[in-house]
Amino acid sequence: MLADIRATESSKAGNRSFAWTPYVVLAFVALWPMVGPAEAVLSLGALASLVILTRTRFRNGTALLSREAWALITVLFLCYWLPELFSAFDTVDPARSWRKVLFDLRYLPFLWLAAMAVAHRRDRRLVLVGIAVLAGVWSVDACVQALTGWSLGGANVSDRLTGIFGADNQKLGPVLASLLSFALAEADRRWRGLGWALAAVLFGMVILLAGSRASWLVFALVIVLAGWHRFGRRRLLLSLAGGAILASVLAMSFSAQFVGRIDRSMVALNGDRAGLDVALAGRLSIWHAALGMIVAHPVNGVGIRGFRDVYNQYAAPDDFFLRKGEHGGLFAHQIVLEVLSETGAIGLLFWLLGVAMARRAWRWALPASRQRATVPMQALVVTVFPFNTHLAFYASFWGGVFLLLLALFAGTLFAQDDDAAPTD
Repeated sequence: MLADIRATESSKAGNRSFAWTPYVVLAFVALWPMVGPAEAVLSLGALASLVILTRTRFRNGTALLSREAWALITVLFLCYWLPELFSAFDTVDPARSWRKVLFDLRYLPFLWLAAMAVAHRRDRRLVLVGIAVLAGVWSVDACVQALTGWSLGGANVSDRLTGIFGADNQKLGPVLASLLSFALAEADRRWRGLGWALAAVLFGMVILLAGSRASWLVFALVIVLAGWHRFGRRRLLLSLAGGAILASVLAMSFSAQFVGRIDRSMVALNGDRAGLDVALAGRLSIWHAALGMIVAHPVNGVGIRGFRDVYNQYAAPDDFFLRKGEHGGLFAHQIVLEVLSETGAIGLLFWLLGVAMARRAWRWALPASRQRATVPMQALVVTVFPFNTHLAFYASFWGGVFLLLLALFAGTLFAQDDDAAPTD
């Protein structure tokens, strides 16, 4: 009896030690428009969680996270980090690669922290609602910028809607598209179907005006996944048609640049490689160079973030960028090509292992757990959807976004609310 009481008190003390984790996660997301402060929050949060866990010698760890969550998060992190390690042995820039390998170890305690932030019902509600609210505020701010030219990020001197991220940081579209599932779920919870539809139109207009065509595809994927889950097939098709028309009309009304990007996309229909490269903003040239790197370094790639250093060696004579006197691509702009060119076949095998483990965990979890983790799962799936272009997953910003979604997925899937353990 005394031992049980002590164990309960110790468990409660452990929970109190990490009561701050939801606020760290929300601060990290809120500071995404300012990369430096966001990185500082991530590093400090990771250090604090590691110090506390070390001091307590990881006692009562299952009061913070379930065993399944500890295991899944750690394995998925290793599937991301080990390709960095293996690629660093003969990288084109050893100093930078090894520095990144060591620096990225901080992600593991931060992933534990983020999963702890959603491991219990009250904290999870705070985190998921907080992310939805932040995304909503950024969207409203972007609408103000569309009308006035000003936002919390300052004056818009870009040909895209940039919102709070600022004119020199065109990440508004990708970020809002990846966070859309959170906003739709919260709008639906508060205002049912009408709220869901209004949120979809608001975010759709902003994402269209943000000008990232990869984000347009992510937006469509979210609407299909979330809408199918919410409305069913027939009502979803009607909603898609009406929403696409309304959002496009609004976008065209507020932005001549949006019309220009549509026109540039249509150049791809010319049927020649040059037209397709123009329509894809030079992506064909980047992918040509990436394929050259893959052929030359098939085992472990050119090294993390080494793409920019060797681009000229593998660029075609008529490269989209070099013929204009510009520097070549900084990264592959496509997740599979990024992994293969920078980490080789070893890296791709680890990523595929991570996909298999995440899929296995999803199938292994209870139906109630899958329902609870649907929103982070949708956000994660559309972010890594392979038939799209992407930001760099091994860069600090997008790597942090991706890994946070990974932690939220694992943390909600194996949260502490269930009365029964997962079954096979």
